[in-house]
Amino acid sequence: MASPMVATPIQFQLQLQTGRLRYSSPSSTPSRGRFAAARVMASAETVATEKLGVRVERNPPETRLSELGVRQWPKWGCEQSKFPWTYSAKETCYLLQGKVKVYPEGEEGFVEIAAGDLVVFPKGMSCTWDVAEAVDKHYKFE
Repeated sequence: MASPMVATPIQFQLQLQTGRLRYSSPSSTPSRGRFAAARVMASAETVATEKLGVRVERNPPETRLSELGVRQWPKWGCEQSKFPWTYSAKETCYLLQGKVKVYPEGEEGFVEIAAGDLVVFPKGMSCTWDVAEAVDKHYKFE
């Protein structure tokens, strides 16, 4: 009777290197058999989407936030509420906390933003903010 093949757990290290995630086996000894340690490369880039004129980048890496200087931008916050707003300039903001549904005027639907999102609102956009959870954000007008 043949002995069953057992794969032993392989510990992986996560390293952030120039915008890429790298998983590799910490073992320096060559692996044997069919279950060799594997290297997997995954992109660390975040995906930005645009909906109804609003650009949302979910959970951007700290390097991206640093490049933009987000932590030095002024802060603004509000409690749960609903109010109209018109952007007299392009606004880029980073939500530290909160959850909001933004309803652009003249459009069907809404854009949902939440803590960890980097958001760009275009100049001239009129909308209604429906704040479900209190907001705290960094912002910059251009």
